[in-house]
Amino acid sequence: MRTGMMALALGLLALRFLPALPPVGLWWLMPVAGLMLLPFKTYPAAFFLFGLSWACVQAQWALDDRLAPSLDGGTRWVEGRVTGLPENGEAVVRFELAQATSRHGKVPTRMRLAWYDGPPVKSGERWRLAVKLKRPAGLLNPQAFDYQAWLLAQGIGATGTVKDGERLAEARWAWRDGIRQRLLAVDAQGRTGALAALVLGDGAGLSREDWQVLQDTGTVHLLVISGQHIGLLAGVVYLLIAGLARYGLWPNRLPWLPWACGLAFSAALGYGLLAGFEVPVHRACLMIGLVLLWRLRFRHLGAWWPLLLALNGVLLLAPLASLQPGFWLSFAAVAVLIFTFGGRLGPWRWWQTWTRAQWLIAIGLLPLLLILGLPISVSGPLVNLLAVPWISLVVLPPALLGTVLLPLPYVGEGLLWLAGGLIDVLFKGLALAAGQIPAWVPMAIPFWVWCVGAMGAFLLLLPRGVPLRPLGWPMLLLLVFPPRAALPEGIADIWQLDVGQGLAILVRTRHHTLLYDTGPRFGDFDLGERVVLPSLRKLGVKELDVMLISHADADHAGGARAVAKGLPVKGVISGDPQALPAALQAQACETDRQWTWDGVQFRLWQWSAAGDSNQKSCVLQIEANAERLLLTGDIDAAAERSLLDSALAVPTDWLQAPHHGSRSSSSTALLNGLQPKAVLISRGHGNSFGHPHPTVVARYRKRGITIYDSAEQGAIHLQLGRFESPRSMRLERRFWRDLP
Repeated sequence: MRTGMMALALGLLALRFLPALPPVGLWWLMPVAGLMLLPFKTYPAAFFLFGLSWACVQAQWALDDRLAPSLDGGTRWVEGRVTGLPENGEAVVRFELAQATSRHGKVPTRMRLAWYDGPPVKSGERWRLAVKLKRPAGLLNPQAFDYQAWLLAQGIGATGTVKDGERLAEARWAWRDGIRQRLLAVDAQGRTGALAALVLGDGAGLSREDWQVLQDTGTVHLLVISGQHIGLLAGVVYLLIAGLARYGLWPNRLPWLPWACGLAFSAALGYGLLAGFEVPVHRACLMIGLVLLWRLRFRHLGAWWPLLLALNGVLLLAPLASLQPGFWLSFAAVAVLIFTFGGRLGPWRWWQTWTRAQWLIAIGLLPLLLILGLPISVSGPLVNLLAVPWISLVVLPPALLGTVLLPLPYVGEGLLWLAGGLIDVLFKGLALAAGQIPAWVPMAIPFWVWCVGAMGAFLLLLPRGVPLRPLGWPMLLLLVFPPRAALPEGIADIWQLDVGQGLAILVRTRHHTLLYDTGPRFGDFDLGERVVLPSLRKLGVKELDVMLISHADADHAGGARAVAKGLPVKGVISGDPQALPAALQAQACETDRQWTWDGVQFRLWQWSAAGDSNQKSCVLQIEANAERLLLTGDIDAAAERSLLDSALAVPTDWLQAPHHGSRSSSSTALLNGLQPKAVLISRGHGNSFGHPHPTVVARYRKRGITIYDSAEQGAIHLQLGRFESPRSMRLERRFWRDLP
């Protein structure tokens, strides 16, 4: 039976790795084939087919509920109920709309919306809204967070921007939102946002700096409700009843073990409802229920049974949970603990158990964090030794008790004031640790290197005395110091990153690195910090020889500060240096300035008669083995005419579309003069500027120019000098991604 359960889990998990869903007819054949295999006692194959078939059906239902392509970018009136906890910011309100309907056609039942300068929105309210709808989409960069997969796992079929709306009905059954408002109103020594995260799982009140500190120290799981908090509460209830029974204080007529398990599970469910009962809470409550059932009746079956049953239970209820990194990390952490502690012959002292648990989890999760592309906290194992008991035993009891006792004057508020102060002490300590040892963003590694490192981690988790166990250390260190293949002379490695409505292009030669533009920044939303800098680190960039900012517009220069803060930059060049922050110390772009790196030639140009910022764009020509790429920034047709009188007016293989394909650029004269074979367009999906303009696209196609568009293909990787086709991120097929 255990083999059959493992096969069922593998079938359900296989969905995560499918490049495309099988044909519909095959879904029905798989369970039929499984039933036919059962009489032959081939249970693993049968259960695998059952799991895969069920996962495919659920995935297709979620895909069918996404916004139709014909409605993408259109505005529709929709009605629905606000669900979850809305984020009521100063400039924008973000919320989810459930049970959505429209009189003018089918729309997804669940949407994620933003309302700029909109009124406050409360959970449970019904609204009629005019929404500009978009199909689920996200930026695609090397080993980056897959927003499109996250939306599908959440059951969100569309995103959108609210243009107008009217409230149809007041909030009903919005008790969680009411508790949040009470929490935000108390004096918690400046930590009301952290209290809301700890009690309700609402991280909207945490600042960007708070999130960075938590990420650097590996303590995100401590401030937003996780299985650890729910498990702790269940454990406290269980131990309390067990202690009362041990000292004769529990009523003899009531058997203590069933009552302890039942009340512990009830406490876990109650905390889960307080947290909104999302997928991570499902996992925690199901796991706790199975552990308690195992403790009550099935201890003889071993500790792996609760984990296996919980894994299958979660995947049967929500097969798309496997698309989320948290699913893999939570089950992997429990599996590491069962594996490392279950096979020991002798007991450890409590302090040995606690310290070794932290380091064993760090070793066991390292390969998983690498393959998921997540930052790795170097200080996490040490910080968690103190932070976990501090939150679990010192902060959480007054926080929960204070929330329950809020109706009592002064009592609940006093406890929350105390909990807020304790959280503030924790954050000050975490900030010190994060300042000394920030999170490590590892570079992408070959699969064979990952396999060797994962085997090393497995060896290190084995008990002492096992043969070959010491080999685990050098094998594991291969993940930290992987071999790197150097670029040959005369080749330029080019990445056009997917930064939405902006531009960021990485250029690397054998020993040098240049970044052309740094991505956009709009208010607090800095793509330089969120996309460009992590992508550079994952691509193995340690420093920049040159950061070339074409001009000072926010969609090209907005991320410059974040990049300069995160990486050493030897020099900055810009077409409009006076408009950039003085701290960047940018030099002016000099026409005909040229240099050679590792056999690759670089040449600059700028229009001397430029008036506005776009016309001042610093143009860069890169030539490798006689293959040319021209990076043009946002120059317009007037600047293009002047460019055709310069030394750069030579046949060019690759052209970065001027001004994102704007109607005022990519003139007929430029295309006739440069004769590009392919064009790179960097723009945002469904952008309000209409880039690229249809007339410009028609010009490209009329001349047989191949178009590579970041909004359709994600990040684009090209090796200049090899005369080969580039590779786009969207060609890495996943069933939840639209084809380019």
